Amino acid sequence: MGRALRTTLGTVLILWLVLPLIPLGLWSFARGWRWPDLLPPVWTLDAWAYALSQTGGVLQSLWTTIAIALAATALSLLIGIPAGRALGLHRFRGKALVELLILAPVIVPGIAVVFGVQTVFVSLGLTQSAMGVILAHLIPVLPYTILVMAAVFSGFDTAQEDQARSLGASPAQAFRHVTLPAIAPGILVAGLFAFLVSWSQYILTLVIGGGRVETLPLLLFGFVTSGRNDIAGAIAMINILPGLLILFVTARRLTGRSAALPGILRP
Repeated sequence: MGRALRTTLGTVLILWLVLPLIPLGLWSFARGWRWPDLLPPVWTLDAWAYALSQTGGVLQSLWTTIAIALAATALSLLIGIPAGRALGLHRFRGKALVELLILAPVIVPGIAVVFGVQTVFVSLGLTQSAMGVILAHLIPVLPYTILVMAAVFSGFDTAQEDQARSLGASPAQAFRHVTLPAIAPGILVAGLFAFLVSWSQYILTLVIGGGRVETLPLLLFGFVTSGRNDIAGAIAMINILPGLLILFVTARRLTGRSAALPGILRP
């Protein structure tokens, strides 16, 4: 593929991603914006002043969303790394069924999953709590984490671990000094998916949190339905910033070489 074609495709992709965000940005600085005005007739910082104030509740929801997404990501990696290793390195009877069950939360209609989870969580006393929301987020997050790590381990050469063990390394030392550096790019990808999937959850948070655990998607939806497009625009811009920041910071690292990802992640 020629350099000019790659540049053109990259530009088109960037425009495709950025253009839908322009109206949100304009709304966040607008005081009333109606057809047929091409641009808001009155510009103001009132929406941003409200969103960044201590009394608006947006900052509190932001920290709650970050904490829940980080906790869900950490738990999903603790489960996803060993599960991905088992799926990626071993063949066993019923493996296809296990993979299908892992994908079930993604395949089954979301509303059915939500109310099925609610029934179980009510009986366990996990509703209306942050911990319940974190555990509920694992349901849509784990399929991505496990399958990414399974793909990573499918290209991992276990002979490297065997060599480290033959030189006297313990299993923990072999994992820390040999396996972990090799699968680090894959962990980064899995963690990125997990964080963004948890970050964007709305229905699970609403139903399991019962309105007591307020994240940015819940707050955003409330202002959208109330017709406050200016504040909704400001919250929406805040809502997408962590995802953009993560992608920006990790973009270069996602192109590094790895013993576990030959031919997949290249510079």
